[in-house]
Amino acid sequence: MLHYLYGPGKRDEHVDPHLVAAWDPHIEDPARSPGMALTDLALILDAPVHALLGKRPAKHVYHVAVRNPPEDRQLTDQEWARVARELMHAAGIDPHDDDQGCRWVAVRHADDHIHIVATVARQDGRQPNLRQDIVRMHDVARRFEVEFGLRRLTHGDKTARKWSKTGEAEKATRRGLQETARETLQRAVRAAAAAATSDADFFARLGAAGVRVQQRIAPDGNVTGYSVALPGDRDGRQQPVWFSGSRLAADLSLPRVRERWQKAAAVRPIAPAEAWKVAETKVRQAAVHLGAGGLHQGAGDVAALGDLVVVAAVISPRMVRDQIRDAAREYERASRAPAARSLEGQARELYRESAQVLSRSVAAAGRSDAAAALGFLLALVTAVEASRRWHEAQEHRSQAHAAGRAGRLLREAVEVTAGAAAAREFTPRQRRATAARTRTGQRLAAAGERPMAGVVQQAVPSHARAVLADPAWPALRTRLAQIERDGEDPADVLAAVAARRELGTADSVAEVLTWRLDGWRKQRGAAAAGTGKSPSTTPAGGARRTGPARKAGAPAPTRRPPGDEQRKGPKRTR
Repeated sequence: MLHYLYGPGKRDEHVDPHLVAAWDPHIEDPARSPGMALTDLALILDAPVHALLGKRPAKHVYHVAVRNPPEDRQLTDQEWARVARELMHAAGIDPHDDDQGCRWVAVRHADDHIHIVATVARQDGRQPNLRQDIVRMHDVARRFEVEFGLRRLTHGDKTARKWSKTGEAEKATRRGLQETARETLQRAVRAAAAAATSDADFFARLGAAGVRVQQRIAPDGNVTGYSVALPGDRDGRQQPVWFSGSRLAADLSLPRVRERWQKAAAVRPIAPAEAWKVAETKVRQAAVHLGAGGLHQGAGDVAALGDLVVVAAVISPRMVRDQIRDAAREYERASRAPAARSLEGQARELYRESAQVLSRSVAAAGRSDAAAALGFLLALVTAVEASRRWHEAQEHRSQAHAAGRAGRLLREAVEVTAGAAAAREFTPRQRRATAARTRTGQRLAAAGERPMAGVVQQAVPSHARAVLADPAWPALRTRLAQIERDGEDPADVLAAVAARRELGTADSVAEVLTWRLDGWRKQRGAAAAGTGKSPSTTPAGGARRTGPARKAGAPAPTRRPPGDEQRKGPKRTR
């Protein structure tokens, strides 16, 4: 362990490894004292283990890594030393009032973290009491966050997702996969559970998703659990790697999955366009009642809303599917409140009905219209914002942050969809090819040279000052330049997307306009791919061209006079 901490490192490069604290303040640092080698320090640390009269523990090295996020300020060696001493006191390794505690050292080899290594053997020959050591160290960390002005985290409430292990991540890397088998199975099982209406429907959806399913059947014939595996995912003995539902997530065990259809939602398949409107109405109604019945009912409401976001991610329009999938992933933590959830409640019922309407109607149709989905996405943003406020009122800090991140992604999806709708309805103005001029009478610059600040002032004069001072302005300027390179007038396009929806309530007008331009370009690209034409047929500053472009070097087509289309005959030659 010491060789690793003082060595070059495996993943992150170790810079200036040195001792910041130890059980003995007079112990010498192997990195800065020629009289102390790593092997000497290791022997000193292990001495209490060798002095034990009874059986030695099989594993006697206690290791804790303490790290700050990048946005926190850099702590000094003295501050890290205080952190290490308090953590060892709280863990029971080396209490302040006990001179016979375990031996330990704290090594710093990077700016943002330290490693604490201890020997699990007291100097008086007894074993330390490590009961609830992690919980007690978390309490100390929360106090230091306040004292040092660091990012404040929350106490563990057992609602966090179960992360993949190191071996699973390395296995996915070797196989060239973007995510681990656990993450893929989590997403597949959650999507099946959110849309299912019975046990049979749930297992059928898992099979349709390409997941191997193994049911656990009791002697009386009842199904008491299940496990899933990915085809081709095997261990060292070439056996399938199975994950039970509870190993994937706390709310994916079979009893928790069954809660979703304990009260059946009475819905019927309808046309996809109507389904989006029905779901929008129900979601807006549910946002008013979310959490109105108390803590347990609110826990059930946010769980049902989480299922609805998952269903929306599956059936959403293709151009915003990535954003909504990311939103579903972020909202997963917000859907698990640290309280028992009630299966009653008007909001929960409305969310379940909305999920079933969309799952049976839009998903069955196999396609979704971005314009029809826009109203539903706006309602979903309202619902997620209502859940964020509820979590804040209950002091569920982690869940509130997760809902806030999901809401931002959903707002991005809304603005991308609005930009795509503006592109579908846009009719370019006819321009004279010779002397297109701005409002001030100045001649427009050639394509690629037009100052985009002037475009903003022309298209959105009431927001121009805020946009140009916004940190997101460089991204917007890049999008406008891309629009111009595509052959369209950036001022006309920016005015069109700005008029699509109001901008007064936006936290960042520049960011909102950037999202809308992304939707614009996606829609124009999709339309061009469908017709086989280039993304834009409007030359910059020129009249709109229709028809296929002539290839370089090809002869110009012969133009016929009007009414001469029917005249046929052999071509005359000289």
